[in-house]
Amino acid sequence: MLELALVVLVCGAATYLWRGLGVAISGHLDPDSEAFRWIACVAFAMIAGLVMRMLLIPTGALAETAFFERLSGSAAALGAYFWLTRRNLFAGVLAGAITVWLLKWFAA
Repeated sequence: MLELALVVLVCGAATYLWRGLGVAISGHLDPDSEAFRWIACVAFAMIAGLVMRMLLIPTGALAETAFFERLSGSAAALGAYFWLTRRNLFAGVLAGAITVWLLKWFAA
């Protein structure tokens, strides 16, 4: 039990150290700088890579779904996010999840 408490404390300290550092220096940074644009591009590229990995090489429960079901869910999520709700993330995620669930349910 002591080991678990120590792990939780160390992880919490590591997390809050970086958050505190971010708060301390956030007032001195320009959000329109080249560095921030580069960081945004890298972040979007990482997210795109992870999404493609989930579509093409799924693991866990997602591996039990067909590629068509995953692709349809992604299309529904993007459609709901960009066109139906004007960038409502919750609606996009919900539309994608419901689409995959319905396709899986009707296929059974």
